[in-house]
Amino acid sequence: MNIHKLGRLLGVILLFGGAMLDLQAQTWTFTGSMETERANNSATLMSNGDVLVAGGRQRGNYNLSSAEVYNPTSGTFSSTGSLNTGRNGHTATLLNNGQVLITGGAVDSDNEIVCLSSAELYNPSTGKFTVTGSMKAARCGQTATLLNNDMVLIAGGENSGTVVSSAELYNPSTGTFSATGSTNAERAGHTANLLANGEVLVAGGGNNSVAYLASAELYNPSTGAFTLTGSLNVARGTFTATVLTSGEVLAAGGENSSNIWLASAELYNPSTGKWMVTGNLNTSRFDQTATLLPGGEVLIAGGNHTGSISSAELYNPSSGSFSKTASLNTPRQDQAAVLLKDGAVLVPGGYDGDGGNTGYLATAELYVQ
Repeated sequence: MNIHKLGRLLGVILLFGGAMLDLQAQTWTFTGSMETERANNSATLMSNGDVLVAGGRQRGNYNLSSAEVYNPTSGTFSSTGSLNTGRNGHTATLLNNGQVLITGGAVDSDNEIVCLSSAELYNPSTGKFTVTGSMKAARCGQTATLLNNDMVLIAGGENSGTVVSSAELYNPSTGTFSATGSTNAERAGHTANLLANGEVLVAGGGNNSVAYLASAELYNPSTGAFTLTGSLNVARGTFTATVLTSGEVLAAGGENSSNIWLASAELYNPSTGKWMVTGNLNTSRFDQTATLLPGGEVLIAGGNHTGSISSAELYNPSSGSFSKTASLNTPRQDQAAVLLKDGAVLVPGGYDGDGGNTGYLATAELYVQ
């Protein structure tokens, strides 16, 4: 064989062989199952590397109060103290003192969904939840963001069927909430991300007209005020927003006011205050998870597309494109995702169904590159 042809052939073998090795390296594997099936639960990486999974809902029970802790070393879940109030769709924020703040969420009371104002703290040292000060307003679908001053910004959400614009701050030193500036638009199911300059980018979500928003705003902790910034190119809710290593924010997927699932994605540039369209997802989806990986890529997993899906994709900031990666072993939506200290991604719970055959999940999976 001609030496040049042989060289090209070896190059092709190495190229495709490397791709095969990469594909094999990107895998989802089952890890230990939770003791309770649950969706719309929280999952929080704690300072010791364990993961706190709390609350959520299951078939016939919207008020799960149980909690469990995942140990990455043993790959197992074990029960821990229970929430004082069962809840799903709440927020969970790791504080700088190592405790986890749980706020709001929803319960089913007499077949009516009720939003909560109560808040609790989980102490990893004791394995117990204790009640802390209540929020000024009951909220479902709010966001919670840890600020650089140790305070937690709680913004928007729904209260008794009304989407609100109010926001408040939790002070870990006093265990109390205090009012701060309101968002310029009522919004629930929006996103909130802490930027490198200490401000918080709040984007999208739904309002009282049952319409998803394209508007975005910035919260300034120094002034306690929200100011409008550049709008999304596409109005969207139930999407993901992830701060990249560059400081830009990737908004991906979601749905629009016509209940159409979105494949589009865009980037927010804090320097210009503008959103720029980037590559599309391979599969339109909402209720997915997005996790920034150690290498700077973003893992998009699961979600809803005519029912729960198992597909996953990677966003490459260098190319501005999404590529398919290994699929989850089980289709799931409304699941949680946590980046562990070893670089693996833990995805516990969620549910697998198409609306008529819903199955809440106790299984958990690990994504390893």
